Amino acid sequence: MKFSEQWLREWVNPEISSQELMDQITMAGLEVDGFEPVAGRFQGVVVGEVVSVEPHPDADKLRVCQVNDGSQTLQVVCGAPNVRQGLKVPFAVVGAVLPGDFKIRKAKLRGQASEGMLCSEAELGLSENHDGLMELPADAPVGAEVSDYLRLNDVAIDVDLTPNRSDCLSVKGIAREVGVLNSLVAQAPEIDPVEAVHSEVPDIRVDAPEACPRYLGRILRNVNLQAKTPLWMQEKLRRSGLRSIDPAVDVTNYVMLELGQPMHAFDRDEISKGIVVRMAKPAEKLVLLDGQEVELTSETLVIADHEKPIAIAGIMGGEHSGVSQKARDLVLESAYFEPIALAGKARHYGLHTDASHRFERGVDYELARDAMERATRLLMDIVGGEPGEIVEVTSHEHLPEKRTIDLRSKRLADVLGLDIDRTTVEEILIRLGLQIDKLLKDGWRIVVPSFRPDITIEEDLIEEVGRIYGYNNLPVTEPTGSLGLRENAEATRPISALKNYFVSHGYQEAITYSFVDPRVQAQIDPEREGIVLANPISADLSVMRTSLWSGLLKTVAYNQNRQQPRIRLFETGLRFLQDDQRIDQKPMLAGVVVGTQYPENWANGRRNADFFDVKGELEGLFSLLGVQIDFVGSWHPALHPGQTAELLRDGEHVGWLGTLHPQIQKNLELNGTILMFELSLNSIVTGYVPNFKEISKFPEVRRDLAIIVGNDVAFTEVERVARKHAGERLTALRAFDVYEGESLGEGNRSLALSLFWQHPERTLNEDEVHSLFNSVIDALKEELGATLRS
Repeated sequence: MKFSEQWLREWVNPEISSQELMDQITMAGLEVDGFEPVAGRFQGVVVGEVVSVEPHPDADKLRVCQVNDGSQTLQVVCGAPNVRQGLKVPFAVVGAVLPGDFKIRKAKLRGQASEGMLCSEAELGLSENHDGLMELPADAPVGAEVSDYLRLNDVAIDVDLTPNRSDCLSVKGIAREVGVLNSLVAQAPEIDPVEAVHSEVPDIRVDAPEACPRYLGRILRNVNLQAKTPLWMQEKLRRSGLRSIDPAVDVTNYVMLELGQPMHAFDRDEISKGIVVRMAKPAEKLVLLDGQEVELTSETLVIADHEKPIAIAGIMGGEHSGVSQKARDLVLESAYFEPIALAGKARHYGLHTDASHRFERGVDYELARDAMERATRLLMDIVGGEPGEIVEVTSHEHLPEKRTIDLRSKRLADVLGLDIDRTTVEEILIRLGLQIDKLLKDGWRIVVPSFRPDITIEEDLIEEVGRIYGYNNLPVTEPTGSLGLRENAEATRPISALKNYFVSHGYQEAITYSFVDPRVQAQIDPEREGIVLANPISADLSVMRTSLWSGLLKTVAYNQNRQQPRIRLFETGLRFLQDDQRIDQKPMLAGVVVGTQYPENWANGRRNADFFDVKGELEGLFSLLGVQIDFVGSWHPALHPGQTAELLRDGEHVGWLGTLHPQIQKNLELNGTILMFELSLNSIVTGYVPNFKEISKFPEVRRDLAIIVGNDVAFTEVERVARKHAGERLTALRAFDVYEGESLGEGNRSLALSLFWQHPERTLNEDEVHSLFNSVIDALKEELGATLRS
């Protein structure tokens, strides 16, 4: 929001300097982004009157003028196309200094003496306009200093507002803030209803009341748009960053800057039958005021007549119905548009206008009528005209409801860190325009005014009190609080322990996106559908991952493309599944191994890591965590058949281990054998609590046996059965040989086992060990169909 300091001081004029004023505005939360003088520095420029104009005898484009500077008449040679007799114009006398340290001296132009210079706006640093002389009003006092006459001792202040402070997108709003900060009352211009002088009214129909709850229209007949906008209005617009166009546009822009209500004026003769506020029809087209033709969407709110759209509501008018100097009758529009209905629409069409900037952030829904009356009065003062009655179409059920919020004294003191006197709080609230509806035992019940859509909860009121009381006046306190010790189950291992284990085994931690390529995920996990993002970063990051493998395999590809032959990565993170509108977020641990088992050096061979290397590393992890996990042959769509293991804990699924399926490996253009695992973190981090056990002083007994079982019998099954029947004194069970050969028969293999028993208090006798050993043999025969190998 850019505005003139002088314009602001017409509303409220605290006895502080310009710098103090800007500091005060910034400390109130409305950051001053910059300021600049409204004109270049010059001196010796007065109001001059062109007494006569004669052709230059030796130059077709030059004129010899006689100019009255208030004390004498001087000859000036001028080439401006708009110089004419009777014109009041800025006149730089001999000795004057213009912006850029340009000094005016006596000169001769094509043999004619020139004692001074008639100035354009650009030559005074007022604007970039140098097409002709700057024309001053006919009543400008000849000889007066131009800087004094135009009140150029002024600065334009640019305030960078946060999106929630739409109430300050006007001089009225800024003045209200400054008045509150200085305990002054802002002097707003009186806005009296303009009496209608004819009975013609616009036919208005609102077909989209949820997007436009309030729409006002008025006909202004017999206007003279060839009249010129007063200089004072042009200057206020210029100092606010807007250029003067014509009286109709200038007045609506002025009211928008002054009160904060965007308005629009239509040429009545270009409106067919009446105005309809509706949603656009698909493929409708509209040529805008800037000459751009746009194709409208069905989600765009438009102002239309009975045949065609004539404006995009709250953004920009159409070229066809725009006001020109030929227009005789105007239809003025003032409305409240729902911010959500307009949000993003201007950007969709590549536009950003002052109107859309305000409507998207929220305009005072009770301001439209005052703005209509104010604009009507200003237009009548400039272009004349005959006003009609105002037609208002309002859907009260779709207008915002007035909010009532309770502010508690204790909550106020807790948040701000000090107790503010109750009377002071009430004064601040009243100065802010907040109505105290009821005094409560411990606070106030506040009715929020229509111009503050940003105040919705109690904390907003607390912020307002603190802001006006002064952030510098709030005490500097350090937060205090008592923190109790949180229970930490001894059996649950921290994630850091898992990470340290993998790092110690040569892995590096990876952190990949939770968003993945849907094509890759469809190959890795075809049985589960990923959650599609509503607004993805890119097409290859458009779904939430159902497995951490998708990101890790992309990382493998990235490293292999950069000639990294040995890759060992692990990652902890969430995977996302949707079930009956509920999103299940489950923490997972995953890893990938490619290349040699050990780094290349003189001692280690170049053996590639295999399934059993990774299995052993996982078994080491499970031993550290104190959990018993079984590896069972299974099938997974992303893993190689015959090289896949499902991980079970007490019969419950906890994860997968295997080699990447060759077809997927080919599709992803990966090299070498890709070993992968993925585990549910919640299923493995809690194990047994280690307990001290005294070492037995008595001898250990060992018995070996070799059995023949089918290839489909996993060692874990053999181990389970053996441990179950070996008794409580079994201390260890190890497989020390595996053999497959023709002598065993097709589909069979031999397993050689060692079993160890030891008693903590005595020596085991031969009968006890023999009984337990035979019990194991019988159980293996009965439950697994094993036979002893001779």
